[in-house]
Order: sequence, then structure tokens, then C-alpha cells
Amino acid sequence: MEVVIKRDYEQMSRVAAQLVVDVLNTKPNAVLGMATGSTPLGLYQELVRLHQAGQVDFSRVTTFNLDEYVGLPANHPQSYHYFMHEHFFQHVNIPRHNINIPSGTTSNYPSFCKWYEERITECGGIDLQILGIGSDGHIAFNEPGSSLSSRTRLKTLAKSTIDDNARFFKDRAEVPIYAITMGVGTILEARKLLLLASGKNKADAVAAAVEGPVTAMITASALQMHPDCQVLLDEEAASQLKMRDYYDWVQANKPGAPKV
Repeated sequence: MEVVIKRDYEQMSRVAAQLVVDVLNTKPNAVLGMATGSTPLGLYQELVRLHQAGQVDFSRVTTFNLDEYVGLPANHPQSYHYFMHEHFFQHVNIPRHNINIPSGTTSNYPSFCKWYEERITECGGIDLQILGIGSDGHIAFNEPGSSLSSRTRLKTLAKSTIDDNARFFKDRAEVPIYAITMGVGTILEARKLLLLASGKNKADAVAAAVEGPVTAMITASALQMHPDCQVLLDEEAASQLKMRDYYDWVQANKPGAPKV
């Protein structure tokens, strides 16, 4: 796990975007795992800017989103289908048939979840999975207590997650109680992971995920077991890290490190 700390949200987002660009420069037909929410928004805005400037091409890219609320149609303003279309997909040239997002309105959730896993495999697996982290340390909608080997499935949301997401809805009662989510096991199979976190409200969760024990109660802690995971933070999100000096030391000396 590589921890990289940047000055602020804007700098963090630019660095994250460049990492995505580097992946696509190496593999133009890469499979990207996408996250929603306020944290990756700056990353998507920067990728759109780079695309419109002719600096990155998405024409051969395939995407898989982490999750979706159950019960919200794709055109609902708070659905993750809508979020991704508004903030990213409509602004870049990913072929529509290459975009995969869990369905919140399927008539058979177990069958759909099985198909989603199979579709990821058919596409060769995920090359880079973008992640955010919940205030309770969850990734995707893998709430505390989720199996660290879990697969895509229907999940009941924790009250804290509903509270966190209520700000996006007119009324807390409108926040869905269920979601389809990739499992922790599914996420860990991606070749590279990029976890983004910004703000003081994520600092405790980041510290638990990065420096605490690996536990199902903090599902983001499972990322410690991945061979290629970068944690990209702004100063506020990094404020509770005990080994901050070491992370900075690693980055300062990275240019001189032996090439593997």
C-alpha cells in the first residue's frame, strides 16, 4: 500500500487523473472500475478536461461501476447511473455498450449479480479500480461486517451510510435502504487499486483502513492485502495518520529508488 498525500482536493484530483491517464497510455483498452460520490468528482472533471484537450482517449475503454441504489431508475437524479452520465460519460467517448453499471431495478437481483461478476471476467478483469471510503471505513457499499471475500450482491445499508447520503436527497426517508454492490473480494481482484479520500470527516476512517488491523468491521482495511494499492489523500484526510513522516519520506526518495 502506497500512501500519497497532496496539499488539497484539487491537487489530489489532478494526480489521480494523471494516474488514470498513465494506465490508458500503457493499455488503451483498459477496464476501469468507477466510483461515485463527491470524492471522485474532481477526478472525473479533470479527466473530462484532459479528454477535451485531446490528451486522453476513452474510445476503447470498458467501465464497471461499483454500486447502485436499489429502487432508483437510471434517470433518477440521485441514481449512480445519472451521476456518472452527468459528470463523466456524456463528456467522453466511451462506447455506450462498454459502460456497465449495476441495475437498481432488475427483477432478479441474484441473477443480475451473477451476470455482473461474469461480465467482469469476460472483459478480462478490472485493470484499475477507483474507490472512495465511507466515514465508517466501508468501500463500495460493503458495510462494516461484510465478508472480505464477498462478491457482487444485494446489501442492506447501515444507518450511518443513509445519514451520510441523506444530504443528496430532499428527505432522509427518500434514501434507499438497499443497494447492489461489488464485493470486497471482487474489488481485490482488480490489478490496481486507487483509494481517494478528502476532508477531516474521512480522517479517522483512513487511519483505521491504512494503519489499523485488517478487519471486516473496516472493509477498506482489506486493501492492505492488495499487491498494488495507492491511497491518495489531501492534508485533512491524512491528519490522523501516525506514520505520516514515513509516507512523506517514501515519496521524497521515490525518484532515486532502484527500478524493479
